[in-house]
Amino acid sequence: MSMLLEVSGVSVSFDGFKAINNLSFNIGSSELRAIIGPNGAGKTTFMDIVTGKTRPDEGRVIWGEKSVSLLKMSEAQIAQSGVGRKFQKPTVFEDQTVQENLLVSLKNPRGWLSVLTYRPTAEDLGRVDALAEEIGLNDQLTRLAGELSHGQKQWLEIGMLLAQEPRLLLVDEPAAGMTVTERQHTTDILVEAAKTRAVVVVEHDMEFVRRLNCKVTVLHEGSVLAEGSLDHVTANQDVIDVYLGR
Repeated sequence: MSMLLEVSGVSVSFDGFKAINNLSFNIGSSELRAIIGPNGAGKTTFMDIVTGKTRPDEGRVIWGEKSVSLLKMSEAQIAQSGVGRKFQKPTVFEDQTVQENLLVSLKNPRGWLSVLTYRPTAEDLGRVDALAEEIGLNDQLTRLAGELSHGQKQWLEIGMLLAQEPRLLLVDEPAAGMTVTERQHTTDILVEAAKTRAVVVVEHDMEFVRRLNCKVTVLHEGSVLAEGSLDHVTANQDVIDVYLGR
């Protein structure tokens, strides 16, 4: 499997506090990875660095087959090159239908003129139907997004990101506030998405991580403490001491 993202020797400090400390991390082009760790371990800062929101003090962040540096790109350029990010709180257009939310997210020319004159083609509508099927909202296409449950809004936002055809999807605590059934469906969506792209899930819910059945990276004080299967990392005494024992 070819490497899609390679983070090497990255550090960043805020007011003297080292949020990320000599962090190295890589992920393949179609791989599912969970990142766990205590609060303040650097999970959000890691995502901020990959998406260009935060610039590290040192280190490299290399992207894609051509090994380009993400550190030389703006946030918009990074997004356009195929990095998508989902925050904890779902951000959908509440007064638009599910179908309209997905249509507006499709990867199409984004000049101001094309946005003003945009009319969905049969191909666009077909793509939206396929996305709605993938996220389990195919029977909700005409509903306003504001009427959806919390879990359904999360799925819609994942669908909106998938509509942009990212090569890497960063997902922040998708299971928070969900019912057991919703969490199971979210697992299915992410496992399916990772068949054709890299998906990184930051999560605290260990049952959710177990169901993802993927390699786990444990962060602590801004660097990797352990890596491997969930059973492997949860048996690690250092991980028990700093995270699981709490």
